[in-house]
Amino acid sequence: MERPKKKLYFIYNPHAGKEHIKGKLYGILEVMADAGYELTVYPTRGAQDAMEQMEQLPEDYDLVVCSGGDGTLDEVVTGMMRRKHKVPIGYIPAGTCNDFARSLKIPTNMAEAARIAVEGQNFPCDVGSFNDNNFIYIAGFGIFTDVSYTTKQEVKNVLGQMAYILEGMKSIYNVKSYQLKVTSAEICFEGDFLFGMVTNSKSVGGFKGIVGKNVVFDDGVYEVTFIRRPKNAIELQEILAALLVKEIDSKYMYSFRSARIEVEAEEPIPWTLDGEFGGEHRSVVISNNPRAVEIRVTEECRKSISKEKL
Repeated sequence: MERPKKKLYFIYNPHAGKEHIKGKLYGILEVMADAGYELTVYPTRGAQDAMEQMEQLPEDYDLVVCSGGDGTLDEVVTGMMRRKHKVPIGYIPAGTCNDFARSLKIPTNMAEAARIAVEGQNFPCDVGSFNDNNFIYIAGFGIFTDVSYTTKQEVKNVLGQMAYILEGMKSIYNVKSYQLKVTSAEICFEGDFLFGMVTNSKSVGGFKGIVGKNVVFDDGVYEVTFIRRPKNAIELQEILAALLVKEIDSKYMYSFRSARIEVEAEEPIPWTLDGEFGGEHRSVVISNNPRAVEIRVTEECRKSISKEKL
């Protein structure tokens, strides 16, 4: 009796990045079919669609592969977190910066990424909770973090990572800061802050090295950075210079690791979750769900990003 084929659900954002996937789709599907999977293919129709599809996914699927930017992956992971029966996720990056894919050493070549998705190893990755929402690699607010959802897609397509830098430079002249209190088991502080991020990534917005060293993705803690509001233009330039050379300047920054952080503000703060708008909140609780979702990676990558290396 012939053994039933494994079932794969392929969901992709046809508008991500420069829409390169439209010319690569046949090659991607060929890789998946050659791996012995019975395929279901679904192009997303709009915001939250990928999340809803994951929540409603029948339980007889063996693998989900998604393609798009970090926002698409965020929706797939969020939907998966709401399921009782979770399925491993393969990821084919097709966005502008693809921070999380870069951290997981998933190539931008779509056929190669597809091969990892169907042949790679399952890596149990931490997933963040942000009040009642989820994120895969960053929750942040303030200067630079809002760039990915305020920059028009056409600008991203033309300029790529430069779009983040240019939009961030514009905002310097009208920097908004927030009075807030941060509480964790490791440290408590309060003051006037123009930036904050809680991350599980080696790069943010295309910038590498500003989230701390020795980042691993299944250790149950996040890298946390908060930057105080500068008192004058000289201090602002020092902060920007520190970020450009990838150094954490302790005079103006708090940098630590934690599994749970509470942030209370005097006014609603607009947050970004994985590069997408996450709403405005006066009070948030951010916590780590250790090894909550499995992501397909290479064996070499798995060894380099896991707590097993420590």
